[in-house]
Amino acid sequence: MNAHSPFSPQAYTRGGALAAVLQQRIAIIDGAMGTMIQRWKLPESEFRGTRFADHGKDLKGNNDLLVMTRPDVIREIHAQYLAAGADLIETNTFGATSIAQEDYGLGHIAREMNVAAARLARSAADEYSTPDKPRFVAGALGPTPRTASISPDVNDPGARNTSFDELRAAYREQAEGLLEGGCDVFLVETIFDTLNAKAAIFALDELMEDTGERLPVILSGTVTDASGRILSGQTVAAFWHSVRHARPLAVGLNCALGAAVMRPYIEELSKVAADTYISCYPNAGLPNPMSDTGFDETPQVTGSLLEDFAKSGFLNIAGGCCGTTPEHIAEIAKRLGAYRPRSRHDPLFSGLLAA
Repeated sequence: MNAHSPFSPQAYTRGGALAAVLQQRIAIIDGAMGTMIQRWKLPESEFRGTRFADHGKDLKGNNDLLVMTRPDVIREIHAQYLAAGADLIETNTFGATSIAQEDYGLGHIAREMNVAAARLARSAADEYSTPDKPRFVAGALGPTPRTASISPDVNDPGARNTSFDELRAAYREQAEGLLEGGCDVFLVETIFDTLNAKAAIFALDELMEDTGERLPVILSGTVTDASGRILSGQTVAAFWHSVRHARPLAVGLNCALGAAVMRPYIEELSKVAADTYISCYPNAGLPNPMSDTGFDETPQVTGSLLEDFAKSGFLNIAGGCCGTTPEHIAEIAKRLGAYRPRSRHDPLFSGLLAA
């Protein structure tokens, strides 16, 4: 392990500049990828491209595959978020593990998919980076459609459709591709099962020990309902205490809930996780099929809610998840730019920069 503090820019072979940014201001992460892809209304043939034209399974909806069959679409989405003010863009790899891709019969190309996705994001981030505003690539590791803690069969509580070792191997392969493609930070996101997350953490630590590379890690859980627990049953505080050994650069919450409902859980996390940074990228409210984005909140509503989080001293990284667009991110960036980032040593610290 590096002798430096895990929050110090000197602690990382990559991503050190991001750690430096977080000491100065609230960083902005991008918004939804799936929402933006839906705007393109791509047919099956666009997901297949030439290479997968004769593939034996339907591929429409496999958004991760578009980094190979329609890279222009994904790069354009990255560019729109960067133009809106995002400091940090996620690779289009939420479902790019071999486990998730087996549903499409494409598990064998998972590593290639992650390399391609990271290179696309890297190219866009580099284009928009300036000395005063560097841009960063977060290698996204999603939760997989299988869970190590919960039975898929209500009649057999002990049943499992995956194992820790299977998850670890899949995450290791994904992380290798993201690292090769040029990501700055690993983002284990939308965590609904802490055991799945532990497999990802183990894989990342193993990879960094083997390669000598040291990247920051961000962990983001998802509270699934008003109970305040993630799907595998942990409260926000219990979730943090079960993953804090990973010494993440940041821990936070994303998806499932809009900001209004998420507020008490982010507040709790900002108190219990006093020794790390806090991230938050909620959905744009509740699903609404009548809306252009499929969700309730306008950019102004989401922006005002996250502004309240910033004013209350909860945030170091903020952005959007399902239903958010570049317009949402632009509004969030505009509103949060006036506020100091949360201090790791004083979770309740807040204040206008001009104060």
